[in-house]
Amino acid sequence: MNATARKRPRRAEGAELSLGSPRGLTEEERRIYTRIPAGIDYVDNELFSTPQAEAELFGRDSQQIVIPAWTTFPEVATDAPVARGRRTRLTGKEEAALFLRYNYARYRLSELVTAQLKRATASRAREMIRWYQHAMKARADLVRANLALVLAMAKRTKIPNAEFGEVVSEGNMALLRSVEKFDVSRGFKFSTYACRAILKSFNRLATKTGRYRQRFPVEYDPEMERSDYDVKRHEMQRADSVEAVREVLSENRARLTDVERTIVMERFAISSRGRRRTLAEVGKMVGLTNERVRQIQNHALGKIRQALTEDYATV
Repeated sequence: MNATARKRPRRAEGAELSLGSPRGLTEEERRIYTRIPAGIDYVDNELFSTPQAEAELFGRDSQQIVIPAWTTFPEVATDAPVARGRRTRLTGKEEAALFLRYNYARYRLSELVTAQLKRATASRAREMIRWYQHAMKARADLVRANLALVLAMAKRTKIPNAEFGEVVSEGNMALLRSVEKFDVSRGFKFSTYACRAILKSFNRLATKTGRYRQRFPVEYDPEMERSDYDVKRHEMQRADSVEAVREVLSENRARLTDVERTIVMERFAISSRGRRRTLAEVGKMVGLTNERVRQIQNHALGKIRQALTEDYATV
């Protein structure tokens, strides 16, 4: 294999310096320009040094590539509805063309960055923006065409204490790193290279979550952290109210008759027996009908309410 076709990451000289902010750029151009890093890595290929490289990869007669469209909902590990087009994957030739475009764009951008670090100009900045957009477009196409690979592997991977969405996210990051480093000139399929990287990322996630569980075996539960002050305050107020009613009944400050006092104490379990009785049961005790017991009960409660109001008013 030719040495120039091997994977050879390169970094622009002076990567630690800023690219500056040339005058004459529009607001949109300046926004994109600020995203361009001062250090650009790429995977070299013998095609890049030839005069026809740009025309072959980005010219009018260059290969037209349609990215297979598909959508899914990766939050659910089960078989979610997936909408696919007729084509589900790139051909080997299309995949190779996309990787060559991606790395050639980074190659050209690296050369421009090196010159821009020495002397920044607006015209070169626009050229950098053009190749940066080419690189980002090619990378997005490669990632979009291989997202189904991450989802398929995530469904077959079981990591304790890790949500399915977190597993997919970890796999997507591994896919991005694989796109950055893959050398298409070696003749291997990208899926073969990416699968190993994705599996390694899943292993790292399993190790990380395992260590986390050792240190924090219990998760935060909002229900357990909720204050019960309102519930306890309501119980205290109810207990105070019951005690106040007992005092009114025991001292007969409401001037109840014996029948009224018996009905109230039995209906609301204020007596020593401690069990609420129905209207029928109380009616048998006092020899009255259910409706008459209900009328006496309501009249007695009105007397008690009036007595309590007078007590609070004098406090």
